[in-house]
Amino acid sequence: MKLSIELAKPSSQEWIDTVMADFDSFLQDHANCERKASSMAMSFVAKYPDRIEIIPELIETGIEELEHFQQVYEIMEKRGVQLPAKMGQDLYVKDLVDACRSDVEGRFMDRLLLASIIECRGAERFRMVYEALPEGDLKKFYHNLWASEAKHGNIFVKMALIYFDEKEVYDRLKVLNEIESTILYRQPLKPALH
Repeated sequence: MKLSIELAKPSSQEWIDTVMADFDSFLQDHANCERKASSMAMSFVAKYPDRIEIIPELIETGIEELEHFQQVYEIMEKRGVQLPAKMGQDLYVKDLVDACRSDVEGRFMDRLLLASIIECRGAERFRMVYEALPEGDLKKFYHNLWASEAKHGNIFVKMALIYFDEKEVYDRLKVLNEIESTILYRQPLKPALH
């Protein structure tokens, strides 16, 4: 059973060129994304306290994402980069959430599967950052992050499979994956994860 998916479209070379041209801004956005990812995992716990089978893994994921935030912040401190004064809305994530179904069970499945897709996209992009960086601690950090994000993509699909039929999960995952690639390619190029 495959727990993750191939993304419908790869990220562009123009995206990684944009990131490498303004890496400090990318770090600011990356830090914000890690904070939001931790909050997202914990929001599942708050919204679905009866889904006891997944709560321990959600807590573990929330803690791990917060640790990633701490690690990115330490890199920023060394480079003299401050956190942005305001955490702006991530239009990529907003558009993905807007694509969720509205019924309770459909929305729960969609949110889990979108979490998987977002993590898979993050893993792909962290791999691109890793490959573009020169040798050193920063390159090692993004290599490790790439592996961690790929694992998170698997976690959320596995969670969905606890509650929903396998065919239904993979059919919906395919649909949402196509929606994600359309949304991603609508975003303006900027030194940001999404």
